[in-house]
Amino acid sequence: MVTRGGNDAEVARVNADERRFEVLRAIIADFVSSQEPVGSKALVERHDLNVSSATVRNDMAALEEEGLIVQPHTSAGRIPTDKGYRTFVDRLHDVKPLTAAERRAIHSFLDGAVDLDDVLRRSVRLLAQLTQQVAVVQYPALSRSTVRHVEVITITPARLMLVLITNTGRVDQRMVDLGDVITDDDVARLRNVLNSAMAEKRLADASAAVADLPDQAPPELRDPLVRMCSVLIESLVEQPEERMVLGGTPNLTRNVADFPNSLRQVLEALEEQVVVLKLLAAARDSGTVRVSIGAENEALEMQTTSVISTGYGSDGMVLGGLGVVGPTRMDYPGSMAAVRAVAAYVGEILIGR
Repeated sequence: MVTRGGNDAEVARVNADERRFEVLRAIIADFVSSQEPVGSKALVERHDLNVSSATVRNDMAALEEEGLIVQPHTSAGRIPTDKGYRTFVDRLHDVKPLTAAERRAIHSFLDGAVDLDDVLRRSVRLLAQLTQQVAVVQYPALSRSTVRHVEVITITPARLMLVLITNTGRVDQRMVDLGDVITDDDVARLRNVLNSAMAEKRLADASAAVADLPDQAPPELRDPLVRMCSVLIESLVEQPEERMVLGGTPNLTRNVADFPNSLRQVLEALEEQVVVLKLLAAARDSGTVRVSIGAENEALEMQTTSVISTGYGSDGMVLGGLGVVGPTRMDYPGSMAAVRAVAAYVGEILIGR
């Protein structure tokens, strides 16, 4: 049997925990805004905490004991630690939605893109503006793509161009020297044969289908088809180095104090791209926003940063990752909302192409 006193003690503990979290939230909000350590007096004046300065001081002492805030120098206020940011992010039950105007602006800006490269360039520019951080978007992985269409274009009677277009908007162009002339009617027949075999197939499956085509072709098309299939297989099985688009790097340099002795390392890691691509690769789900804070980042160069990322695509197929990189002192709710919204629109545009 639970006593009344036990109930009262539990309620008091929960209330104290909630109040301390509100104090932590207020410290983070003020520090993100001002970049200055936050004292108890300022918290009482700026935030509706409904408690005395003495209670706030006690709560700050408890938060410090838990390692959620720290006093950077004597007689200074407190600043959040990586653990404090993590506690704050983990207790964000809902990412605040963007306003209707912000959503319309995103949709309008991205909807004007003319091709895949333009979609990704617009995405990083928009995301960097919305968050004031460095924005990164990974190109869709070829292994997750399907063939939308193969176009065959006559360059000369003995030379063709193959244009492979995937469902994600990637375009690969290859030249094929036939060794003999070919008629326009035969070019049309070859186009139909290739599209019948490859359209809507994943790239690995399309490669297998292409390999069988020459044996099934009419004699007069066999030689040009062998040459074309050889080029296509090379294009399909080739795994080019993954690429990403990056924007907003100057945003990091506006807050040099956030990167004591490490800004150069962060910039070099971003330039090399490999570190960031690994971080984006961890974002496997579209709709789930992942936050990696400070020392949670495996790469030493990134341990003064936070990375907010997610996958873009659809529920059934994640095409790639996108996100932002910035100091641990960032607007987490706003940045998480922006990353989620832009990813949703990028996926919608690419899947719908």
